[in-house]
Amino acid sequence: EVQLQAFGGGLVQAGGSLRISCKASGFSLFTFDEYDIGWFRQVPGKEREGVSCLSSSTDTTYDALFVKGRFTLTSDNAESTVYLQMNALKPEDTAVYYCASVHFTGGFCSDNGTLIGPEHWGQGTKVTVSS
Repeated sequence: EVQLQAFGGGLVQAGGSLRISCKASGFSLFTFDEYDIGWFRQVPGKEREGVSCLSSSTDTTYDALFVKGRFTLTSDNAESTVYLQMNALKPEDTAVYYCASVHFTGGFCSDNGTLIGPEHWGQGTKVTVSS
């Protein structure tokens, strides 16, 4: 069973940067680079929203409009880890950030950075941006 562990969240001032990570493990039939990986975020009282997504089949990332130009998703296949580099952070970026994955045959990345059909979820890492 694939397991995801998100970490690296913390407190940062507005305008600052933070990198969060998502390490995957537990692969059996398939390898890490066959999985689409997405980052989501959620604040209390609101629905979880897609932030950024990596399509394994095309090696393309898709970002939500509200993070374009500020957040960058990268992947290290050797470490089975994806990173979300967050720059120019705003107070409205405050949320719990979750990573999720699905084998590329069972899901896909939407143009707005949402992973469709996630099967595995990490536990979330909290990012707080102070004004």
